[in-house]
Amino acid sequence: MLKTLATAITALSCTAAVADDITVTDVTGRQVTLNTPAERVILGEGRQIYLLGILEPEAPFAHVVGWREDFSQADPDNYARYLERFPDLESIPTFGGFKDGTFDVEQAASLTPDVVLMNLEAKAATEDAAYNDKLAQLGIPIVYVDFREDPIEHTIPSMRLMGQIMGEEEAAEAFIAFAEEQLARVTDVISEANPDRPSVFIDRAGGYSDECCMSFGAANFGEYVTLAGGTNIAEDIIPGSFGNLNPEQIIAANPDHVVVTGGNWDAYVPGGDWVGMGPGSDMQRARAKLEALTERTAMTGIQAVEEGNFHAIWHQFYNSPYYFVAVQQLAKWFHPELFEDLDPEATMQELHERFLPIDYEPGYWVTLNDE
Repeated sequence: MLKTLATAITALSCTAAVADDITVTDVTGRQVTLNTPAERVILGEGRQIYLLGILEPEAPFAHVVGWREDFSQADPDNYARYLERFPDLESIPTFGGFKDGTFDVEQAASLTPDVVLMNLEAKAATEDAAYNDKLAQLGIPIVYVDFREDPIEHTIPSMRLMGQIMGEEEAAEAFIAFAEEQLARVTDVISEANPDRPSVFIDRAGGYSDECCMSFGAANFGEYVTLAGGTNIAEDIIPGSFGNLNPEQIIAANPDHVVVTGGNWDAYVPGGDWVGMGPGSDMQRARAKLEALTERTAMTGIQAVEEGNFHAIWHQFYNSPYYFVAVQQLAKWFHPELFEDLDPEATMQELHERFLPIDYEPGYWVTLNDE
């Protein structure tokens, strides 16, 4: 172990000689000094490639020397498309998670990274396991980003931060301008029109388990609902970003709309009742599974079911920098008369064409209201 650590420190010292030291402030407010542009990066979550794919679309894995093995399981449809274009990604060493205590510090040291990018939600577990201290002893900085706990507040600072670290500030600013412009196409209209706000229940990963129902508090998809001109029924019930409502609470709230978040979760719950959303989804099958979810006890007699305002949307909008597309689609469902000319499909297409290394394929949302 000591020999491994000594080798890692020597390699890091050699790398530092050809890079510039800068001090950045991460999303937790920590000031971190590191060598940039980073040439060797460990991703504490595989889905951070959503960010790197925007910054370095021609070679998003060029500087990734290790990553957590979650992308292939949580979003296998997009993983397959990245793998098809970048087959070398299969050779990148994978790690367990910081949160579940399976991260291997010695393995990380042997890869001599310039930085470890960690998601904000893993901070407490990282500190509890003293991973931060162990990595600091090796001269390996941790930088925290966030596009899950509070994506509206933190996604743009996270993108700007990663632009600094990777030496891709111009690419970061181009995406930020696009994201802000696309979000404003909803928020400006809602602000001016000040419409009546329909009540909305966000059914987080509906059908993933037999329990009902997971949802969102005031943040994440809960905030997407607010920005899109709706009222999240769980906002005053769930104190944090994520939590649960019981069937009685949902029935009593009698929401005007239900939005189920869905994905391809065969890796976790093979053949489950979840709604398969994502690129290339079988929309007929997704619609049938969505309709089956209206039969649950929690949906008994509610307005959303009676009027067909029952929808599903790609779950990973909650954990990606593409949140503004979700807000557009929600607004389209909640206020079709205000957003008749808004085309979230075209926004998603432009996002892929301008910023991402893979082609766009439909399949990110479906509704039982065919009007």
